[in-house]
Amino acid sequence: MEIKVPELAESITEGTIAKWLKQPGDVVEKGEYVVEIETDKVNIEITSEVSGVIKKHIKNEGDTVHVGETIAIVEEQNNSEQQKMDHTIALHDDIKKEQAETIANKDKHKQPIASPAARKLARVKGINLDEIPAHDPLGRIRKLDIERYEQPHLKEEKPSSTNKQTVVKEDRDDIERIPMSRRRQTIARRLVQAQQSAAMLTTFNEVDMTAIMDVRSRHKEEFQAEYGIKLGFMSFFTKAVIAALKKYPLLNAEIEGTDIIKKNFYDIGIAVSTEEGLVVPVVRNADKKDFGQLESEIARLATAARNHSLKIQDLQGGTFTITNGGIFGSLLSTPILNTPQVGILGMHKIQWRPVAIDKERMENRPMMYIALSYDHRIIDGEEAVSFLVKVKELIESPEKIMLQS
Repeated sequence: MEIKVPELAESITEGTIAKWLKQPGDVVEKGEYVVEIETDKVNIEITSEVSGVIKKHIKNEGDTVHVGETIAIVEEQNNSEQQKMDHTIALHDDIKKEQAETIANKDKHKQPIASPAARKLARVKGINLDEIPAHDPLGRIRKLDIERYEQPHLKEEKPSSTNKQTVVKEDRDDIERIPMSRRRQTIARRLVQAQQSAAMLTTFNEVDMTAIMDVRSRHKEEFQAEYGIKLGFMSFFTKAVIAALKKYPLLNAEIEGTDIIKKNFYDIGIAVSTEEGLVVPVVRNADKKDFGQLESEIARLATAARNHSLKIQDLQGGTFTITNGGIFGSLLSTPILNTPQVGILGMHKIQWRPVAIDKERMENRPMMYIALSYDHRIIDGEEAVSFLVKVKELIESPEKIMLQS
């Protein structure tokens, strides 16, 4: 029985084998996880469709694999226990024989033994493994061996046909070359794509957070007792955004060719920072959730993102995105569109500043800059500014959120 890479999602066609959870010779039950595959967005664990024994791996850790590609072979179990035992023993013998033949072939052709990570790094850097000295007692080349080898062997770049000067790379020991992860490559590609494909502009406003901070202070204990979670700012902003989207629906749309696709549902993406990069899980039907449900779902998705347990469906779709750079101390920024969406709201750090209450009075108030990046192809400046003013109005008068969202 072949284990193949399943259909992952409409926009995902390939991945990288991150870790084999079952090794050749291991017994596997139907539905048991066999391998973890890293994709552009999430890590996915693939299960075996049958009970049996892993006969061999077709692909190694670090290899790129495509949807539908065979990556391992499972030998199905027979009905009788004796047959199962005999079969397992035979498979172990086959595996040992195959391993012995592999080692013999490597010795015969003088091919170096290297870890999958080392082989991948050597391919990326164009380094011949035969040239790498191994520091492992068993002669196995590791990733660290290649990194050690690379620094003293930096070579001169070939001169360009239009430039007669030869550029020489410095031979330094304080430079480290790190290949981008698949997720980071995808983030980079999508951000460049967003800037190249959309007529992106950003408009700004500021919000007085006094009222919303007062609401949180007065209701935080009651809220946590009822829902088991803290009342944060994100649920207020999500509610305010939904109310503004209902009034300015083009910001909840997308462009498809020469058509505008208007969406009458509100699946709000909440940007989450992880060690591997930014991901945007989606709160489905956010307009139908109360504050407790919103806070719980946002917390669940954020935890899943950081624990690598997001599912593909958690990331699909989304009609509008909210990102909060304020948690890292950002005072002001211009968020980039999460294409094909045409709008993204950026929240920022709450900063106490003197504010003119009227001509005579000044007060220190907790203020937040907010930013709306939008696609000018279908959204005019007046609509974008009015959307942001609406969000400001609702945050500064939180009781209105309940009436309009």
